[in-house]
Amino acid sequence: MDVDVLLRYMAEKNSSDLHLGARRPPIIRVDGDLQYTDFPVIDNETMEKLCKQLLTPKREYKLEEQNEIDFAYQLEGVGRFRCNIFRKTGELACALRLITDRIPGFEELNLPLILEELSLERRGIIIITGTTGSGKSTTLASMLEYVNNRRPVHIITLEDPIEFVHHDKEAIINQRELGVDTDNFIDAIRGGMREDPDIILIGEMRDRETVTATFQAALTGHLVLTTLHTLDVVQTINRVVDYYPADMQKQARLMLSETIRAIVSMRLLPLVGGGRIPAMEIMKVTSRIREFIEDRDQTYSIKTAIEEGNAEGMITFDQYLLMLYHKGKITYDTALNAASSPHDFKLLERQASEYKQKGEKIEAYEAGRLKHGTDSDAGI
Repeated sequence: MDVDVLLRYMAEKNSSDLHLGARRPPIIRVDGDLQYTDFPVIDNETMEKLCKQLLTPKREYKLEEQNEIDFAYQLEGVGRFRCNIFRKTGELACALRLITDRIPGFEELNLPLILEELSLERRGIIIITGTTGSGKSTTLASMLEYVNNRRPVHIITLEDPIEFVHHDKEAIINQRELGVDTDNFIDAIRGGMREDPDIILIGEMRDRETVTATFQAALTGHLVLTTLHTLDVVQTINRVVDYYPADMQKQARLMLSETIRAIVSMRLLPLVGGGRIPAMEIMKVTSRIREFIEDRDQTYSIKTAIEEGNAEGMITFDQYLLMLYHKGKITYDTALNAASSPHDFKLLERQASEYKQKGEKIEAYEAGRLKHGTDSDAGI
């Protein structure tokens, strides 16, 4: 069994992920669901050989020391793969995600065009959130490519590992990989601020030190794009603040309110007819939301501010789900299962149906369409 053969097969099947482990055949993920392949069951010896095909001597040593490793693997003619090799019950296992060579645009990814506006921000922090596999990395790559085609700026990315490879166009882009080009995010961020950047992409805010360095980069006039593994906007704000001890959280809230420009939370859902489509919650910072971020007791009110902020391009998950459902992009059951509050979504849908029967406009639907710019499906 050859790992390149498996990766080519994965790409041919339009699979997003490949899972390898002993005592089972290779397994792929297609449209969000796992599928067993017809390849033979992998034994321990074969698993060792497959991993060695992916690893350099330096990475082998790191795996031996740490029992797990993240890295990128390039297969000519297919693309790059984000790889994680780890041990389970003492045996090797591997998960690989396909990252295509071509960076898709907003319309192709079914992303709302308000991301164009956010991509062209000049300073502050934009956080893209969601669970693993929700499309955060692809969305960030699409945003950078949008800037790359339009602005003569210097972009530095700090990634673990590098996924999408960008090439200089209007912008110049320097991509740095953790463990290859730098030892840690903290030093790379501090060094990056001395390298005349306009935009800094930080793969993930994973600890207090990284969050603090991100604040510093934004406060000195840079645009910072980053990610967090959180489910919605309010949880994202609380997660950032919770990185700090209690006696520093008030200061953290002030720094966050001063620097944050937008939070975009994502969930990938089954698309009617096959494939997947993102549902999103989008918060842009206004003076009202800034006050809610600073006041811990008012942070819960941010959801209401988003619900009422459609004119500014904001939208809650449940409003977005309603829009997708009425567009025929997702089923009612999909929307209900993905809703932040199924009860509230039912009420929202009932109100929308009543408005529709009266020939009136659905507020969330119309707000979403306004920000997409046309009455077509483009960008939705």
